[in-house]
Amino acid sequence: MSGISLRRRLVPLLGSAALSTALAAQTSDPRFDALATMVEARMKQHGIPGVALGVIADGKVMVRGLGITSVEDSLPVTAHTVFPIASISKTFAATAMMRLVEQGKVNLDAPVRTYVPDFRVRDDDASRIATVRQLLTHLGGWEGQVSGPDRGTETLANFVASMTDLMQVAPPGAAWSYNNAGFSFAGRVIERVTGMPINRAIKSLVFDPLQLEHAGTHANDFITQRFAVGHSVRDGVPRLLRPFGASTSITAGGVGVCMTDLLAYAQFHMSGAAASSSVVLSAASLEAMRTPQMRKQSTDDDMGIGWHLRNVGGVRTASHGGTLGGHILLLELAPERRFAIAILTNANTGWRLIQDVEREALRTFLGATYRRNQAIAHRGLVESLPWAQPLPTQPDPAPYVGSYARPSNTVDVRREGTGLVVQERQSSGTGEAMPIAFFGTDQAIVTEGTAQGQTIEFIRDASGRVQWVRVVGRVAVRTS
Repeated sequence: MSGISLRRRLVPLLGSAALSTALAAQTSDPRFDALATMVEARMKQHGIPGVALGVIADGKVMVRGLGITSVEDSLPVTAHTVFPIASISKTFAATAMMRLVEQGKVNLDAPVRTYVPDFRVRDDDASRIATVRQLLTHLGGWEGQVSGPDRGTETLANFVASMTDLMQVAPPGAAWSYNNAGFSFAGRVIERVTGMPINRAIKSLVFDPLQLEHAGTHANDFITQRFAVGHSVRDGVPRLLRPFGASTSITAGGVGVCMTDLLAYAQFHMSGAAASSSVVLSAASLEAMRTPQMRKQSTDDDMGIGWHLRNVGGVRTASHGGTLGGHILLLELAPERRFAIAILTNANTGWRLIQDVEREALRTFLGATYRRNQAIAHRGLVESLPWAQPLPTQPDPAPYVGSYARPSNTVDVRREGTGLVVQERQSSGTGEAMPIAFFGTDQAIVTEGTAQGQTIEFIRDASGRVQWVRVVGRVAVRTS
């Protein structure tokens, strides 16, 4: 796309005063240049082949492609290189659903069975009462780390039919737990309401009205674009991941876009206008998506409709990360400040770069920094707590000690010396022992090992008993 066509596309989004929104290469901002320099340093540090960086600030759209798409086919990353955005796709699913809400075709508080009569999980009550809103907020309570095989246009119908024995780890609405399955069920709701397979529905409801020219939902779309393939980094050396592990659920993680499209999407979520200046969603609906639906227990973060909500130094942010094999990614908005940042990486170590660059961007552009012991929650990608100081007097370990279960693993919490250790056990082996220290009420941080700095949360039931432990955003329920 030429500088002129990009200008024509973005000016309606930003308003007539934003004539400076030409190609990033033609836009100079010392803060953005410094951020790009930081990205380059972190790429070398963490063995990341390629990164697309984008910022919207002060009426300017700035994009920088850094590195290469593949260590085996060294094309440079550009503003139009397509990355699979993994779980950022969930915001596209929520956007599509909100369009159906505005059209009067979906009620967020209606049971899922209103639209998908054959919806069923193991728990009969959950099957009956779970709502569409709970699908979009990770509050269904069933095991969420499941997916089905790719069966083309029948993928989601097959998924619903085959997930009837999903373990219920918490009652609907009781414990926030990251849930891919819920967004796959949401995709099936969209299919049933629109009468279209999900790829066509997302195109019709989101891609087309926003004029996202490089957006796609299938390898057939990606193969015609310059595409950033995923890498696994070992001992600092990136290796190409084969085969490409595309998500089989479009609504949970199957969208791919370039940085130019992703920033146009971000600008839409801050303004409501598409590139044609038409209103795709009302300001009220966009604000509803960024309105807290529930506090993520034992954290300082909230869950919106599709968006993860966090207050950093007085700045309200809405964000979503993504993790898909060799791709780690983030999109973050600060709508009240008309600011957005997107960071797309093609390596499994990308989360380390992302958290440093995101925090530096918030500081330099918005003057926002994390406070000490701010309890962050999972947003679709791993991150570590930036500032933590353990409580001078640690709580009694007894209420936390026990075994906690999910279908895929067991989480053991045990005493070691005067402290606690958390360790996951799977059929394939035992995970690393993670010593923890509490920095707040039911809020703990890993103090040693590869997970150092990551948070672990304990959640209590209505009686006040510790009933769940949440590790990397997913809860396991107490069994002993």
